[in-house]
Amino acid sequence: MRPGLERLFRPKTVAVIGGGAWCANVLAECAKIGFAGEVWAVHPKRPEIAGRRVYASIDDLPEAPDAAFIGINRHATVEAVRALAARGAGGAVCFASGFSEALAETGDGADLQAELVTAAGEMAVLGPNCYGILNYLDGVALWPDLHGGSKVESGVAVIAQSSNIAINLTMQQRGLPIAYMATVGNQAQTGLAEIAEALLADDRVTALGLYIEGIGDLAAFSAMARAAAERGKPVVALKVGRSEEARAGALSHTASLSGGHAGASALLERLGIAEVRSLSAFLETLKLLHVAGPLASNRIASMSCSGGEAGMMADTALGFELRYPPLTRDQRTDLMEALGPRVALANPLDYHTYIWGDVEATARTFSAMMRGEAGFGIVVLDFPRAGLGCVAEWEKVIDAVAATMKATGKPMGILATLPENLAEGTARAIMERGIVPLAGMDDALAAVEAASFIGQARLADHAPLPPVRPSSVRTLDEAAAKQALAGFGVPVPGSVATAQDGLAAAAAALGYPLVLKGLGLAHKSEAGAVRLGIADEAALLTAAGGMPCGRFLVEQMVGSALAELLVGVTLDPAHGYVLTLAAGGTQTEILEDSMSLLLPVTEQEVERGLSRLRMVPLLDGYRGAPAADRAAIVAAVLAVQEFVTAHHGLIEEIEINPLLCLEDGAVAVDALIRMGERDE
Repeated sequence: MRPGLERLFRPKTVAVIGGGAWCANVLAECAKIGFAGEVWAVHPKRPEIAGRRVYASIDDLPEAPDAAFIGINRHATVEAVRALAARGAGGAVCFASGFSEALAETGDGADLQAELVTAAGEMAVLGPNCYGILNYLDGVALWPDLHGGSKVESGVAVIAQSSNIAINLTMQQRGLPIAYMATVGNQAQTGLAEIAEALLADDRVTALGLYIEGIGDLAAFSAMARAAAERGKPVVALKVGRSEEARAGALSHTASLSGGHAGASALLERLGIAEVRSLSAFLETLKLLHVAGPLASNRIASMSCSGGEAGMMADTALGFELRYPPLTRDQRTDLMEALGPRVALANPLDYHTYIWGDVEATARTFSAMMRGEAGFGIVVLDFPRAGLGCVAEWEKVIDAVAATMKATGKPMGILATLPENLAEGTARAIMERGIVPLAGMDDALAAVEAASFIGQARLADHAPLPPVRPSSVRTLDEAAAKQALAGFGVPVPGSVATAQDGLAAAAAALGYPLVLKGLGLAHKSEAGAVRLGIADEAALLTAAGGMPCGRFLVEQMVGSALAELLVGVTLDPAHGYVLTLAAGGTQTEILEDSMSLLLPVTEQEVERGLSRLRMVPLLDGYRGAPAADRAAIVAAVLAVQEFVTAHHGLIEEIEINPLLCLEDGAVAVDALIRMGERDE
């Protein structure tokens, strides 16, 4: 970690450089949050700013500041950074824009940003184009705008690659204690991963949340994730860019399935970082992790006094990797004793209102539900809006949950189906008792799924294969692609590539029935350049005459397959080589049944990946059909990996579609490779 980061995030002295409204606001926010150290304003002409004495220059300051907020124009910012570094300051937030993010508009932004980094030397710099830092633990606000947080004794750290998103997150009213909020701007010198490691080093930080637009340094990000795991600090991320990748055009099925977002998701999974898809789920997950930490399993129990709520909990969970374990005989016995004979017993449980207000009976009910396999319990409870009278009966439910947690030793949450039905003060009071206050069914269940993922995550021992982009990329035809892959152990049919005058000889060598394909076409099926089950020479020549090409691939016909898979690898320049496993054939993109991993992978990881596909029943033997040869499928995938590893830096894309999955073996009957030269 850069030495100055400790001083920058936890300063004893602060300098605010500039005289505009943004700088005046930093001075005001430092006072409002109760910063206990010295705050110095710097401006060459003004005698006072926001009621504070002003120093004419950085050289005039009483001593080198631990932290500085620089709120002046971009050229002056570079000079201020140089002066701060010369004085031995800890670090600086550079607010100005017009650097590399505005290269198209300014023409010199990248050069000026490089000059800024040189001027800083070893001094830590955040930004430029950066809002700054909020430290709610020690009362530090290097922040030029409004924010909604307040001082806490412990909490989560959040790092955002969007300053406006950061502001919005501080305004949350869900009871989440935020320890730090940091923005990163252009990350000219200090990147997201280095900032994260600095914040995770604070023992008062319980979890880390990342709002990510892009991962710049793959090695540093991976090292940060491992450091977080070693410290026992869970990490959750919201990565934007999904819709852009979904619209990306591609030569092959693989590229359309495994774009940049798929690579990012695969990286996060590999590193044990939970990924969520909305800001509200992001906040709920951080809240759960702060209170309960990672969950040991994805099995949950749900309790509510309404059949409607129980039904919604059951239905909502269908979209998540969560399970409601059935009740055991002992649980049913205990529930019957607590609730009587008129309650239908199930998980999710509608315990009705017969015991409403009876803390002892409610606690017995909840405890019975939590004595089973469930690792986390959710009690659905919407609170009355303010001003409607006494909420003592609702508080008895909280008491029952607290008693249940004490009796069973398992974490629990109280869930308001609508966020507005859980006031911030109530959420904080619930949290003080060690109970997770949750708001909104979808977001709450997303949080439970994320926390259970972290609790069960297996961090890969092997680092991702670093991305290397080749130059002069070309597409091998199917014959050349299959020959290349076969050399590394990928099973392919016997075949001969030939012009039209060699078709008869090729057929004689291979034997009928045959498959004929036209070479040199990107989408052979759409072009009518694939014919199956050719039984004789006349049919072969007729099929060739109808294809829009001059070269052909004659292949042995493979018998009926139990299933068809797509196996592909795509180079993602930001995240590495993305392995895609998907339902294969001509309907790959229609079925949208795929999953992605980052290379390298192990045999066990490929097995788990196959098991996550919706079409896995076809591999396991559906409705009495024999099971596919899983060992042969995995071996084919690992052979593709060997090819990529051997040609690291040359591969842009590989696709086998389909890999025919047989009862005995697996055969790649179509293949594509895009590769080039190593760009030295």
